[in-house]
Amino acid sequence: MAGTSPRQHRVADFIQRELSELIRTELKDPRISPMLTIASVEVSKDLGVARVYYTLIDAEEAADTQEGLQRASGFLRSQIAKSLTSRTVPQLRFVFDDSAAKGAELSALIDNAVKSNTTSADDEDDQAS
Repeated sequence: MAGTSPRQHRVADFIQRELSELIRTELKDPRISPMLTIASVEVSKDLGVARVYYTLIDAEEAADTQEGLQRASGFLRSQIAKSLTSRTVPQLRFVFDDSAAKGAELSALIDNAVKSNTTSADDEDDQAS
């Protein structure tokens, strides 16, 4: 988060910790995956909007989880307001973060490319041994 103030960092960290706890303990919506992790939170300069990036182990549950989180955003915001000391509480915007899955996919592609990339010199060395 380049160009962010220390206050934005503090609010984002607080929201991330609170949401992780609230989602785990307070939400009972069956659409929300129990394997949800809050990856990061970015808060706008005016503290009006918080983008909440979350990851899931099973990406197929993303649509249902997104819908459940959007429905619960008002409740979550009100719960955060009880312990946040700022005048305003940011609106929560949930964003599915699939960068971990994409990273694993790219890593697997690289591993497969390295395994299949044998030259004739490598084969001759293996046969000579």
